[in-house]
Amino acid sequence: MSFDTLNLHETLTRAVADAGYTQATDVQQQAIPAAMEGRDLMVSSNTGSGKTASFVLPALMKVLAAREAWAEANKLADKNLGPRPNRPANPGPRVLVLTPTRELALQVAKAAADYGRHISNLRVATIVGGVPYGAQLKALRGPLDILIATPGRLIDHMESGRANLGSVDVLVLDEADRMLDMGFIDPIHHIAAATPPTRQTVMYSATFGGHVGRLAQELLNNPLRIEISSQTAAHADIEQRLHWADDFEHKNALLDSILTSKDMEQAVVFTSTQRDADWLADRLADLGHHVASLHGGHPQGRRTRVLQGLRNKQLKILVATDVAARGIDVPSISHVINFGLPMKEEDYVHRIGRTGRAGRSGLAVTLAERRDTGMVQRIQRFTTQKIPATTIEGLEPKRPEPRPAPRPFVKHGGAGNFAGPRGDGGSFAGPGARPAGQRPFARPGAPAGKTFKPAGKTFSKAGPRPR
Repeated sequence: MSFDTLNLHETLTRAVADAGYTQATDVQQQAIPAAMEGRDLMVSSNTGSGKTASFVLPALMKVLAAREAWAEANKLADKNLGPRPNRPANPGPRVLVLTPTRELALQVAKAAADYGRHISNLRVATIVGGVPYGAQLKALRGPLDILIATPGRLIDHMESGRANLGSVDVLVLDEADRMLDMGFIDPIHHIAAATPPTRQTVMYSATFGGHVGRLAQELLNNPLRIEISSQTAAHADIEQRLHWADDFEHKNALLDSILTSKDMEQAVVFTSTQRDADWLADRLADLGHHVASLHGGHPQGRRTRVLQGLRNKQLKILVATDVAARGIDVPSISHVINFGLPMKEEDYVHRIGRTGRAGRSGLAVTLAERRDTGMVQRIQRFTTQKIPATTIEGLEPKRPEPRPAPRPFVKHGGAGNFAGPRGDGGSFAGPGARPAGQRPFARPGAPAGKTFKPAGKTFSKAGPRPR
């Protein structure tokens, strides 16, 4: 379906064409007309499916409609055919978008600026943590069309009386499941309560089961459910591979081989913790790679420089944690490597979605040790796909491939049940947990972290490796 058939304003179709898009994706075809009708929406769609445009374009339509209504009311007042509309002293935003992370908020803000480039004096502000308050306070003092925010920082401005949400017409919850996983359930309720009850609410989530479904019931009014492609659907453009490692040294050797392969353009390597990310980035820098780490412990200025280095290809490898990598959209990422397995099966889907974007093919590689067997099985059950196990010549595992463990019968509610949360035999230590006292990256005599400096900019990776 062409964007020309979606009844978008001419300024928006022109901006979409400027961005190089002509055909609307499935989620855009279904969500945009429904959102323009004012329907509340519950939307599930895979990463890289164009979901950001599916709520940004209707939001911009709402902004344009409000401006046209204001202009028409003033015309009638000029002709003494009606009262002149009063402009509130601090009207606040017309559209509010909540996102779980700073990176995703910045991605949404960029989309709003790109698709609204032909709207005169479009006012978009981003309110996120890790950034000085001064510029944010200045943005909140003036009139706003669209406000994109992370819940924690927005609550700060609401409590200080600087953020007025009384004029919000549209509330968008992007990656709602992730926000709830991060503990934002109460802030979301508090923020929603500060908006008019007549608002339109649009919620995007990988799943609408459990607490996410309950939140949707509480905030949405007769919503339309749109499920384009479930999170368990195959990523057609992404090849998935599984390498079994005998031990940690073997896993490092497998990683080194993959990162030096001829078809590796750019890679995102995922670790389980911030400490692991810094250590691994230092190790790869020691080997001569153009690499930096990215995680929630870094200030926003560094994050911006790292992501810019990735986009302009000064960086070849990004070592990241799950939260930090959300919202990264760099088409040249050819490889995603799970060096540390995710804590949740859903995060595996979000991880591998960093590659195979914009019509390109990608490769997602999981490096697993025997202790990761349970999580590998849970990922395969969640995605309904078996990840093919493969080997690299000269680095074949000496131990046989682990055999799938049978799923035990678990009597729910009984005392002394030490099965994992899904009843699949996982331990309370969590997937990938090591025995107590064993540090994952302990290396005697490890040197302090190196500094990567592309084009005069510094990517300072955290200090000494863990001992």
